[in-house]
Amino acid sequence: MSRRLTAALGLALAAVTILPHTASAQANKPAPAKPAAQPNTPAAATPTFTASHLALAREVMLSSGIARSFDSVLPAFADQIRKQSVTRPELAKDLDEVLTSLQPEMELQKQRMIDIAARTYAAKFPEPELKEIATFFRSPAGKHYVEAQPQLLDEMVQEMQDWTQEVSEYVMVRVRAEMGKRGHQLQ
Repeated sequence: MSRRLTAALGLALAAVTILPHTASAQANKPAPAKPAAQPNTPAAATPTFTASHLALAREVMLSSGIARSFDSVLPAFADQIRKQSVTRPELAKDLDEVLTSLQPEMELQKQRMIDIAARTYAAKFPEPELKEIATFFRSPAGKHYVEAQPQLLDEMVQEMQDWTQEVSEYVMVRVRAEMGKRGHQLQ
């Protein structure tokens, strides 16, 4: 997955840029205690879904291609850790071995995120809609859409950057002209 796509999706970028910096700060802090339930206050209702609803949500989330963004997060964490230890080259071999040994745990963490994303999809789409969406992603057009999506997003991000620059310049020219008509000169 390209960097632009990851940025466009916003999922991996936030994790890569924020979490590594906060992870070291959080490492020595005890986990915050959850607030105690107030008497006579109902606990926050967690939505429950049928197994078939969750399975469809998971299928749609995976087949839509959105989970590809999760694939770049964990390697980025490893790269960040390697960069932070560059001043200690004697650690490189052991660090690589440790990171390799943690792969199965990291895969479990990725699966946890996939489960969270599936629950999010289930919360946003009723089961009948998920069935329709899943049918689309199973179709040749749906599969082609998913295959083309990274390149489309890359191109759209580039076009959006160009468009933003053009519109910014246009608006500034127009604002200067209109302000000039009112006797104000902007630079």
